[in-house]
Amino acid sequence: MNTINPDKLHNSKWTAVQPRNKEKHFIVTQLLRNEEEQVVEVVIEAIHSNREAILAWQDLKDTSAWKMGWK
Repeated sequence: MNTINPDKLHNSKWTAVQPRNKEKHFIVTQLLRNEEEQVVEVVIEAIHSNREAILAWQDLKDTSAWKMGWK
């Protein structure tokens, strides 16, 4: 399991373990926060297609789905 500080995720790079639609490398482009200013979700952008997706930042902890950096 990846250890992550959610406040430092902005502009971090990620690799999908099982790429879909040739989308393997992603970058975190935005942190979405709640009323208490805690990070609850992130916006990730696929480098290949520029498609954006929103996911809970905790999903990036799952090493069976995500690897830190571009591998």
